[in-house]
Amino acid sequence: MNLRLRATGQMCKLHARAWPTKDERTTMNDRYTRTAIVLHWLIAIGIIGNIALAWIWPLVADEQVRPMIDLHKSLGITILGLAIMRILWRLSHKPPALPQAYKPWEARTSHIVHWLLYGVIFAMPLTGWIMDSAWKDAATHPMQLFGLFEWPRLGFIMNLPTDTREHMHTLFGEAHELIAKLVYVLVALHVAGALIHQLEGHRGLQRMWR
Repeated sequence: MNLRLRATGQMCKLHARAWPTKDERTTMNDRYTRTAIVLHWLIAIGIIGNIALAWIWPLVADEQVRPMIDLHKSLGITILGLAIMRILWRLSHKPPALPQAYKPWEARTSHIVHWLLYGVIFAMPLTGWIMDSAWKDAATHPMQLFGLFEWPRLGFIMNLPTDTREHMHTLFGEAHELIAKLVYVLVALHVAGALIHQLEGHRGLQRMWR
């Protein structure tokens, strides 16, 4: 009889462990979905890679510059596609709320930086794509996506008069560089905010890490 009671008690404990505790449920609800996490880090890696390429190609031999610029373009188009997927996923999957310990101004700043980051993540590849389509040699130098297949340029820009295309190439090139500087600022704010909140015990990195 005692053996049966002990066995029943052990079974009850096993069943109890199978269900997450309240704290565990809270932690799970505070995390982003796995798809959102993967998209977040793929975009982050792509941005870091493109920034690194832009810093490196002025330092390399001339024959190495064009392949690096082509890789830069391919990464930009990939980031644009991933960003579209990220937005669609966010619209269909509500993100977790910010920790309640955040002060009101911290929450507002976090949301502003977050949406500004979305804006520049779209603006960077779009301005680059427009600039590349307005390039004077675009018609004779097709753009290859990672060397796998030709990626279309924007035909309505390529068909513009030469003077207009040159003006657009300059204009969107300057916009591309200006937005790049904004990316540095926003990424720095995003990373600094995440690290500060992590050090304060808000477990911010865990929300987007696993």
